[in-house]
Formats: sequence, C-alpha cells, structure tokens
Amino acid sequence: MGWPRLRTLWRRLLRAERPVQSPPWWRGQDAAAVLLVCLLVALVSSWPWLVEPNLRAGMMAPFTVRAPQEARVVDSTALEQRREQMLPRTTVQVVDETASTLLQERLDESLQAIEAQAGSAETLVKPVSLTTVERLWLQGLNSVERTAWERELRQAQLRMLSQGLAAGLAEGQLLQAASLQLDGLPREGREVGARLLVHVLQGQSNLRSDPALSQRRIEALINQEGIPTINVKSGDLVVRQGERISAQAFDVLDYFGLVNRRPRPLTWLAHFVEALAACGLLVLLQRRWRPSLEPRQAMLSLSTLLAVQGVNLWLGPLASPMLLLVPPTLLLAQGLGSGCGLAWLAAATLLWPLPLSGVLGVRLLVAAATGAAAAMAADRQRSRAGLLQLAAVLPAAAVLLQWLLLQGRGQPGQIDLVGEGLMLAGLLMLGLLLAPLVETFFGLLTRARLLELADLERPLLRKLSCEAPGTFEHTLMIAGLAEEGARSIGADVDLVRTGALYHDVGKLHAPQWFIENQESGRNPHDQLDDPYASAAILQAHVDEGLRLARRYRLPRPLADFIPEHQGTLKMGYFLHQARERNPAVSEERFRYRGPAPRSRETGILMLADGCEAALRSLPPTTTETEAREMVGRILGARQRDGQLAGSGISRAELELLIRAFVRVWKRMRHRRIPYPIPARKAFSA
Repeated sequence: MGWPRLRTLWRRLLRAERPVQSPPWWRGQDAAAVLLVCLLVALVSSWPWLVEPNLRAGMMAPFTVRAPQEARVVDSTALEQRREQMLPRTTVQVVDETASTLLQERLDESLQAIEAQAGSAETLVKPVSLTTVERLWLQGLNSVERTAWERELRQAQLRMLSQGLAAGLAEGQLLQAASLQLDGLPREGREVGARLLVHVLQGQSNLRSDPALSQRRIEALINQEGIPTINVKSGDLVVRQGERISAQAFDVLDYFGLVNRRPRPLTWLAHFVEALAACGLLVLLQRRWRPSLEPRQAMLSLSTLLAVQGVNLWLGPLASPMLLLVPPTLLLAQGLGSGCGLAWLAAATLLWPLPLSGVLGVRLLVAAATGAAAAMAADRQRSRAGLLQLAAVLPAAAVLLQWLLLQGRGQPGQIDLVGEGLMLAGLLMLGLLLAPLVETFFGLLTRARLLELADLERPLLRKLSCEAPGTFEHTLMIAGLAEEGARSIGADVDLVRTGALYHDVGKLHAPQWFIENQESGRNPHDQLDDPYASAAILQAHVDEGLRLARRYRLPRPLADFIPEHQGTLKMGYFLHQARERNPAVSEERFRYRGPAPRSRETGILMLADGCEAALRSLPPTTTETEAREMVGRILGARQRDGQLAGSGISRAELELLIRAFVRVWKRMRHRRIPYPIPARKAFSA
C-alpha cells in the first residue's frame, strides 16, 4: 500500500468524521462542580501512592528490633497470596452421599461377579483378571473368611470415599491408595481387592460443589476470618541490623508502629495528574461527541467513575471488572450515545488499579470487550424489549468468552463464572428498571424514550391535533421533510422526527392567530393592524412552547427544537408592514430571540420549516430542477443570514438536504386516477 493510498484513506476518514459543533459554555458554578468531581476521582485513583513507608520488605534493616510484647500479627504476604488464589478457587466441594451410595452398590455387584466366576476354569474373569494362584485362594476361602474379606473391601472403599474421590486421579495413585487401605490382608487378598477397588472407583467422583460453603469462604476472606497470622512472643528477635527485612518481619514492625510512612509527592503527583488528565479527556471526548452535553450529565459520568474507583480501592483484587465496567457503560451509551459510553469505558479501564495478575488481566480484557459490545449495541436498540434481550445475551457471551480464555489458567472450571454472569444479568435488569428515573433526573434521552415520546397518542400531541389541527398537519409534513434530510446527512433521525412533532406546540396558546388554523379565511392580524403586536404574538408561540415543554417534562434536547427552529429569523411580513409606516424601524424588533440552531438536528428542522410552505404551494407543472432551485434559494438565504453558523451543517450537506427535500416533494405530488362516480339511482315509492 503506497503513500497515495494511505492519503486517500485518511481523507475518507476525515470526511466520515462527525462535523465539529461548538459546545455551549457552561456556567462557572457548573464547571467548578465538574472540576471538583474530577479532582475527587484523581485523588481516589492515586490514593495508594500517597504515602510510602520508611521501611520495606527486602531492604537492609537500619537497627535491631525485639518484640516488646506478645502479639498475633496478620501475615500480609500469605493473606495476599490467598486473595489472589481466591478467584480461581472459590468453589468448595463436599462429599455427595448419593454418588457414594452408587459406588458402594457397584462394588457389591463386582463382588458377586467375582464369587460367581471364582470356580470357573477361565483364566480371565470379570470384572478383574485373576491368576491361577488368586483363583485357588478364592476357592479355598470358607464363608466366614469370604465375608470378612468382603467386609474389609467395603470398609476400605468407605474410607476412600469419605476423603473425597476426584475423577481425574491416576490409576497408579488409586491402586497404591487401595493397597494401603488393605494392608492387613494376605498378599493374594490385598492384590485382588486393590484391583477390584480400582475397577470400581477409577474415573468416578463423589464430590459436588456447595454454593453455601463457597460463599462462606469468600466472606471469610473479606471479613478476615481465618487470616494467616504470625505468633510473636515478648523478646523475640524481629530483625537484626544489616540483615534484609523479610515480609513477615515487616508486618511485625508495622504492627508495633515502627514503620513510619512519609508522603511520596512525585509518585503520587504523577498518578494524580494521570487520573486528572483521564477525567478531563473523558469530558472533552463526551462534549466532542455530544456538544449539547449538560453539566449534570458530565457529573453522572464522572460520579460513576468515582464509584468504580472507590470500590476498587475497597475490594482490591476481589473487585470484578465485569460487574463494575459493563452496567455503567450500557447506561451511558443508552443516554448519551455509543461514543460517550466508549469514552467512559476507556477511562475506567485505563485507571484500573495495578498490578494485574494473569487471571485478573484476562478478566479485565473480557470486561472491556463486553462493555464495548454493549456500548455499540445499546445505541441501536429502539425499544425496551431490545435492551432486555441485550441484558440477557451479554452475560452469557461474557461467561463463555471468559471460560474459553481461562483454559489452563488456574482451573477455569472452578471459577464462579456462572455466578458472576447471573449477577451481571441482575445488575443490567435492575439498570433497565431504574433507567426512567435516571433519564428524568439527569436529562438523558435514550432511543427507546425518543420513540415513546413520538407516539401520537401522547397527551401534548393529542391536544395539538384536537385544538390546532392545521398546525398538527403542518407538523407531520415537516417531520417527513426533516426525517429524510437527517437520513441523507447521517444525523439522528429519531431525534429529528420527535423534535419536529413538538416544535410548534406553543401555538396551542392561540391557534387562530396562525394561518394554517384559520378555516374561515379571516385573519385576526388584519383586524389587529399592529405589526408590533403581531410580532409579539409570533414570539409568544416560542415562549409558550418552552413553558409547555417544562410542564410536560420534555427532555432538554427536545425542548431545544422549540426556539432553535426559528433561530433569530426575521418576521418579514410584519417588518415590511412596520417599515411602510416608519422606514427607520429597527430590524432587531422583528427578529425571533433565538438562539440560532446549535446542532445539526435543529438546523435541519429550521430548513424543513422554511421549505414546507414553499414546496406545498408549487404548481403541478413545476419541474424537479425548478423545485431544487427554489429550495436552494431558501437554504442559501438561511445560511447567509447566519442561522446555520453554529449548527455544524457543511456546504456539501446543504446540497444533500436540497435533494432530500425535493424527493419528499416528489412523493407528495404523486398523481391519482380520477374514479368515475355513478349517478345516484332514484327509486319509486
């Protein structure tokens, strides 16, 4: 691949990149609150490096120390090793009495077969092979001696089963154990009995997992029950000057308060700056992907990161990456988009505490991959049912992937992967139940909620269709134009469609003052004959729309469509009337108060709103070229007026929007066949 090819790919990547939009400035107090949470995350993440002891295991002792009193000191090295081994060894196995009973019955069947074949002339008998000497020995036993021999075999098997029998035990080891259990028998009886026990027990197991005991073992480690300790007596030599300090000696010195901890400013500062930079980069990436990001949404993202770091600091190596990374990623990806979810996942993964053991590193890798898949899939789910299916599929896939990757790494079959998967599924289900509350409190707008708000039976939309039917039909027409335009330039189609349905709800305060609702043809503005008052009425439909948005609790991104679809446009008709009376009148008095569109979606709606009436009024003989020129003039006028400066819509995308609007117009004006209507027949009385 040559340099021209790489340059072409780079240019395509730049063209595919999301257009840059200028994020609005946050208020000083909001920015300060976000910065404060960033500092807290950095402090918690760098806390382990805040202090450093003056003594460490492995360094030369600067003095000789003897224990001042008797004590029991926690052996931190042994405890840490036990904690590292806890993940692959949390499963406790107990003897399964049912399996033991079945193995005892199998031994009885084998003894009956031996007795039936003892007098046979065959060299080989089932279930084990007997030599001539062994067959003669069995034939020479009387009933009492045979009963005693069989009793010894059963007792030996019972002792072996009571200790627990593993299925993978080697045949030689099992034969040796059986021979030791039958040591009191004569040589022939011991050899035949040992081979018979091996035949019955080889490849079998009487162990089963006990979830209650497994959970008790985990709780014992967490609550420091059964922790390994070092018993120290008064006067015992702890460390001698000039000798290396062992890990156990360091624990004893620390217990008696002989280890002083001093700040490690450089190491701590490096980790603090690293964590702070990760938080800052997280906020910047989320604002880059979602320019309308609110401070409370940034606080949600940073607060979840703070909670994850706090749990990591508390649990240490016991923290589960899957349970801590996947649920927040799924929630943020639903409400803020897949890009914001992936940015949070990257920050949380990079700030995961070090060092990572081999097993924990694999689990962190699987958790990151699962979180990335959740972020990419969550933004495409268009219903709660789809999210519910995702919450069921993700844990199953994660468990399977971990099991495959952990083969050969500390007995993966004994790791409680199923329990972790069930807990992950429970957390995801709980997140789906609490999602509406989180959406309302933090102003999140998920794909499922957008589609719910676009239901035409919603109270506000139903009220608009009943009280302002002309405006409602105008709204549906604009929604079709805006949806096609959003699809043509890769904008958020669901957001544009739903925002278009609510953009003119403010006209409910006085529907008769807008021409689409005037059925009698009488325009009250003509009777008012005051361009200033008429301009105030037009501005009022924006103000009333925002009031209704607050009353019906519309999310902030939807409420933004109400003022931004008008931007700071001129009210040209009433400005013309005012200047006929006073040519010196200021144009600013006849402009909407805005703001101008600050996203591609609100910009598309403004352009669709400007083209709807013009396209509807075109005569049937209008050609596609003429319609495209007319739409181009309207869009060009909006651009020259500065309405699209902050929307992020490029010149190339304007051309795509023109073609999209004309496609919708062509669908609107399709021809119909005139059906003949027969004359009504008269019937005689």
